Amino acid sequence: MDANKLFVSAQEQEWITQAQQGSQIAFHQLYQRHHRQVYALCWRMLADKDSAEDVCQEVFVVLWQKITNFRGESKFSTWLHSVTSNVVLSHIRKQKNWFQRVFSIEEQTNYSLPDEAAVELDDSSELEVLDKHIAQLPERARLVFVLFAVEGYRHEEIATMLSMAVGSSKSQYHRARTLLKQAMSEAAVVGGYDE
Repeated sequence: MDANKLFVSAQEQEWITQAQQGSQIAFHQLYQRHHRQVYALCWRMLADKDSAEDVCQEVFVVLWQKITNFRGESKFSTWLHSVTSNVVLSHIRKQKNWFQRVFSIEEQTNYSLPDEAAVELDDSSELEVLDKHIAQLPERARLVFVLFAVEGYRHEEIATMLSMAVGSSKSQYHRARTLLKQAMSEAAVVGGYDE
């Protein structure tokens, strides 16, 4: 398995180098490797399928424009997640009609993570339920939760990204956890009864 990972890393590095030199074929290979994870992050942060699809496309446009900035100081996937987070946050800031976002979330009947965003994880049924509840969190709490708990950013970084105080980031994270625990508890109680 380590040899396989080494090959993947070497292959990916070759694609990155070729894409930095303008190879669309190599860039397409990078897209094929990473588009599901990028889409999943967009969906989790935006909680809206259509917006996630649009922003995912925008991420790869930005990636094509900025791939020469990748210096290899971190894993490519880490750098790509940072680019994705920044594009999503920029998209949210540009949204002028926040009512549209709120109502589009409330009007959705299926909150499960779309098939195209499926990322292989251990217990997909539990994660699908969690994703459903993450999508229903208030926007700020959802963003902080995803950036901290899912993506691994520190509160100081999140505070800078979202233009808030570090204490506000921690407070929003605590709020998200409380709301998620409450929602998961309610779902467990409801799910425990036969209808």
